Parts: sequence; structure tokens; C-alpha cells
Amino acid sequence: MSAFRLLAIDIDGTLVNSRDELTAATRDALIRVGQAGIQVVLATGRRYSRTLHLIEPLGIAVPLVTASGALVKDPRDHRTLFCAQFDPGVLPMTLQTIDSAGYEPVVCGDTYHEGFDFYRGQEEVRGAELAEYVRLNPDCGRIWPGLIENPPPGVFAAFAMGTRQQMVDLEDLLHRTIPGKLSTHVLRSPKYTGFMCEIAPYGVTKWSAIRRLAREWGYSDQEICAVGDDVNDIPMIRAAGLGVAMGNALPEVKAAADRVAPSHDEDGLVCVANWLLEGV
Repeated sequence: MSAFRLLAIDIDGTLVNSRDELTAATRDALIRVGQAGIQVVLATGRRYSRTLHLIEPLGIAVPLVTASGALVKDPRDHRTLFCAQFDPGVLPMTLQTIDSAGYEPVVCGDTYHEGFDFYRGQEEVRGAELAEYVRLNPDCGRIWPGLIENPPPGVFAAFAMGTRQQMVDLEDLLHRTIPGKLSTHVLRSPKYTGFMCEIAPYGVTKWSAIRRLAREWGYSDQEICAVGDDVNDIPMIRAAGLGVAMGNALPEVKAAADRVAPSHDEDGLVCVANWLLEGV
């Protein structure tokens, strides 16, 4: 019997390789993990709609942790199980800060049932990095006039895009302007050229969502294995009973991990699966 009952897996840079492929070897290894009674949970920064296609090949019938923990939904019927909420007044202040710094804020709503994922405040796109994002996500957004002063209901997260240094500076500005009210991280999805400063209500992380599910299922922190490669994976890697960084992970992620697996292009999750099943 494995000492672990829940395996939480990041998607980009972990589950899929650098060509955005779920390989047969990784798929089969995770199916074996599930057959051994270990619950497999995907915990991603991706939007909910961009995660669903991975459910069927993995045979997962449990909630999806998306938007870095800010939105948890059941893929079987798309019910919302958790949607993060900003404290009153925090979201408008956040959007105003982003706008004043020269960037266009984008907000994410629990709107899968309406056929889109995010809102912008204007037709004209501000910034080359965001323009690429909008171009690569056609029909996924809607315009909400007056977004900054009067954001739409149900917003659980926001982001801006630019260069890495620009987003690091914006992150610092947000925490100085609105201290103790936001969870943020700066990262780059392999799908885009630009970096994102992703913003959620304070305390919302992949780990907070995974822990909530684990408590419902009666699992302790020590019975959780968490695997990832980027900065938004650090909280779950640090806190889980076994935290694993992929071989392609950032140095700070490897430093937070108990073990380092081979890279996503070497089917590193196969190695993780073997560790869990063999009790190594």
C-alpha cells in the first residue's frame, strides 16, 4: 500500500511535455496510480476550459483545480465547487492600480456555461503581450465597458501581461498599494511570449484548493504528493507530504522540493508514479 492517497499534478511543464502533449507513457502511469487507489487531481494555472480535454484520457472523475486554486469545478457536470472572492473594494483598487501603471487588466469570471472565460474593458488591446494572448484565444473573452470602476460579478482572479521585469515591478506595486489583500505570482505560460502577473484574493493558491478537497476526502497533508515546475506550484510542493519538482523546474521550485524527477520531456511523471506505487 502506498503511503500517499492523493497525487496533485500541475499541467504545463509537468503533465504535458514541451509540445503540449500528454504522452502514452505518462497517461498509462497515471492510470495505474488511479487503479491503485490514489486520487489524481489536476492543479493548474490554466483556465477551466483549457483543462477539460485531459480528463477523458486520464479517466479522472474528481474536481479540477484551475486558475491556480481560484476556481474548482466538477468536470462531470461543470458545477462550481469553489470560486474565490475578493474582499469588498479590493478588486476595483487592484484594477485601478494596474491601469495607472500602464497595463490593461483582464479579469476571469466563472462563465464557462456562457461560453467564455474572461473580460476586458475595451476593444482596443493595450500591449503587444496581451495582444498575442487575445489573438490566441479567439471568442474566449467579452468586453465589459467600465470594467475598472465597475467590474462584472463573479470575478475570482485577474491578470496583466508584459515583460518579466514589468510584471515583477507591477507585482511589487500591487503589494505596496494593497498590502495583505492579494495572492500573486509572475510566470510565463509556454503558450505565450509575455509574462503574466496573476492575481487572486489573499490566501488563494493551488495548495489551499487541494487541501480543501483533501479534507473533504479525509486525507491528511502527509498523504498528499504534489508535483510541479513553476512558482505557483511552490506552496503545494512545500506543504505536501512529498513535494516533487520536475527536472525542467525553476531553481526556486527545485529548492522547495523533497525530490526532483526527470523532466516533462523525459516522462518524469512515470518516475513519480513508480515512487508512489513502489513506496520508494
